[in-house]
Amino acid sequence: MARTQSYSPSVRRRRLGAQLRSAREKAGLTLADAAERLDWARAKVGRVETSELRTVKPADLDQLLTLYNVDDEATREAMHQLAREAKQKGWWWKYRDVFGSEPLPDFEAEASAIRTYQIAIIPGLLQTPEYAEAVFRGGRYTSLEHIQRQVDARMARREILTRFDSPPRLWAIIDEAALRRPIGGWDVMATQLEYLLRVGQLPNIDIQVLSFESGAHAALGAAFTILDFPEPLDPTIVYTDNLGSGLFEESPEEVAIHTDTFAEIQAAALTTVQSAQYLTDVLKGIPQRE
Repeated sequence: MARTQSYSPSVRRRRLGAQLRSAREKAGLTLADAAERLDWARAKVGRVETSELRTVKPADLDQLLTLYNVDDEATREAMHQLAREAKQKGWWWKYRDVFGSEPLPDFEAEASAIRTYQIAIIPGLLQTPEYAEAVFRGGRYTSLEHIQRQVDARMARREILTRFDSPPRLWAIIDEAALRRPIGGWDVMATQLEYLLRVGQLPNIDIQVLSFESGAHAALGAAFTILDFPEPLDPTIVYTDNLGSGLFEESPEEVAIHTDTFAEIQAAALTTVQSAQYLTDVLKGIPQRE
């Protein structure tokens, strides 16, 4: 199993860009001013600040810091360290055929808190291998080897929740529909529910069930995940999944909408204690093998 790392190259790249933008503005320069003085294309300066440029060369970074009058050696070295970390490849790189070019695990690696709401399936971070395999088998036809890679990748994601180095806080709200659908059969579901009951006792994991009895609510038909980060310069982002790929949103408006929605459905869901009892009751109602 892959060993997870506790920092995200993408988050470090975004933080470097934010710090450089702040330094430029503090120096009283526009993007056009900086580009002209460095004899760079304006787009290059902009791509560094928006983290579109995946690798910032040490010489280029030194030019920017000198132009912005960043003279403190400790500050300069810290920003060079960010640049070095930003170009590293995380463990998920070897699963790029599974995760795609902008993978969720990249951001999960450095998140301090993850809030997720799922409707039809158990959240990926809380799935058992058997359940995950059944989910992938239910999708578009692919080879058994690729399904195994998908399962391995998903299991590697789970490691952040039990790592020794600052595991993130996970709030998972699971719609009752996900508990009632026998993905993989009742035996697989029984194992999955038992796993939820176990991990729900960890101090960094809260699981709440949104029961059918709650009726209409603010997130009908809209599964999503919110990721918060420990550093103030790293803005909260929202991830929504769809059939083709995932979408990241970081505009303050979108983040506020999803944050408010999560708070509403969290209030409508059963408490963690009630949810554990609910899971136990569902587990007891699963048909027994003959």
